[in-house]
Amino acid sequence: MSQTLFHLAFPVTDIAQTKAYYVDGLGCIPGRENHHALILNLYGHQLVAHVTKEPLIPQQTIYPRHFGLIFTQERDWQDLLERAQQKQLLFREETKNRFVGSPLEHRTFFLEDPFYNLMEFKYYRHPEAIFGSYEHMQIGDRT
Repeated sequence: MSQTLFHLAFPVTDIAQTKAYYVDGLGCIPGRENHHALILNLYGHQLVAHVTKEPLIPQQTIYPRHFGLIFTQERDWQDLLERAQQKQLLFREETKNRFVGSPLEHRTFFLEDPFYNLMEFKYYRHPEAIFGSYEHMQIGDRT
């Protein structure tokens, strides 16, 4: 395996519910699991859901904490959007276009899992905006 992979651990309170959401809903491939953790393959990246007894509470807004993917092909982004709609996953923020007409233009939507973890899925019209376009100051919905 020569590709560098991203790893993210996040809190949940129930493995069966996690598996239902992430595997059946979002389409992750399940990996190893036990009563306190589940490994998930999200488009080739490793997510690890860890059971916590700490109370999980929803964030007031999408900031500061969320995670997700940036798709390099608009069709792949659209396919996930359609899957989320078909599976009736909770949209924290519906699909929208940000920074329309600028080099930072992108399509985005946010999902919220049953444990209040927020996920953003994006597709940029101009790939250089993913890490570049330094002359622009906009990041997210805050400027």
